[in-house]
Amino acid sequence: MLIGLPVMTPALRDAHELSLVQIGLLLDSVWIGALLTLLPWGLLADRIGERLVLAGGLGCCGAALVGAAFVGSFPLLVVLLALAGAAGASVNAASGRAVMQWFPADERGFALGVRQTAIPVGGLAAAVVLPALGLRAAFLFLAALCVGGAVFGVIAIRDREAADDVLEPRGLSVTLRDHRLWLLCVGSSFYLVAQLAVMGFLVLFLHDERGFSPGGAAAVLGGVQVLAAMLRIGSGRWSDLVHSRIGPLRLVGLASSATLALAAALLDAPSSVLVAAFVLAGGFAMAWNGLSFTAAAEIAGRDRSGAALGMQQTALAAAGAMVPPAFAAVVAASSWRVGFALAAAFPLAGVQLLRPLRP
Repeated sequence: MLIGLPVMTPALRDAHELSLVQIGLLLDSVWIGALLTLLPWGLLADRIGERLVLAGGLGCCGAALVGAAFVGSFPLLVVLLALAGAAGASVNAASGRAVMQWFPADERGFALGVRQTAIPVGGLAAAVVLPALGLRAAFLFLAALCVGGAVFGVIAIRDREAADDVLEPRGLSVTLRDHRLWLLCVGSSFYLVAQLAVMGFLVLFLHDERGFSPGGAAAVLGGVQVLAAMLRIGSGRWSDLVHSRIGPLRLVGLASSATLALAAALLDAPSSVLVAAFVLAGGFAMAWNGLSFTAAAEIAGRDRSGAALGMQQTALAAAGAMVPPAFAAVVAASSWRVGFALAAAFPLAGVQLLRPLRP
């Protein structure tokens, strides 16, 4: 849903007569909902296991999206998307915690990299399918995917038996006091700025400024998702081989900053060159998530991994709640070039914040 919504922005703008800043608010609503529930979902996963958390959250997310399909009011649409984001956030902590429980350390980066490809694969499916559907049908399609995911979770996921050293009542306070997690959370949040700038606004930019059709612009976003999936798996396996999450995470941040800066410089280039630049920039802008996810879980340890992932994802949701309207406001006040160039600076700052962490 988070990845599918940007593909729908031209249709949403036309249906509700929205400004660019209102589009940013609409994208923002999902992050605001997730911000409020990510940590509670993580704590709940530590207590009752991943299966019930994932299935219950996705089922509620699907229900909220069904409501969004039939709403005619923009404020109510924002509320329903926020509720969908709050419920769908269950997936982040539950699925990440499951991988932590099931895989040893030397396979975990690859496993979480594969897990994180669900986002670009879902984005690719959204880019291919959603532009061909009407707005209501698109929301219903997303709702059906959520319900299908909930059913699959009930059938396929089996919670691992708890270890002898189960989570203590003070586990949350210990997690929240870990300065390494805070550095990782803030650094990752800076990485997220580039990702949201590309994933949230590329379709709208190509459609409005370069004359791409909604389907053509969505296809470019689909290309980004394909590269992102490959990079997430590759970076995860790389981190297993070098026995480090932080080192590869820093290098991916540098690549994200450099490629998005290049794309910003090429906004007036021929379409083929511009598309190639944005596919590369978008791929690297999404390549870091699995590494950050794995690092957060490993810093906290298995029994507190749900809380740590919830904490990290809450920090990302806080950044996600601020970035879309802020980026839209910057573009509205200046230009797309300034917006993308400014977004490119944030991963570089994130790399600097991660320097105190040992590879």
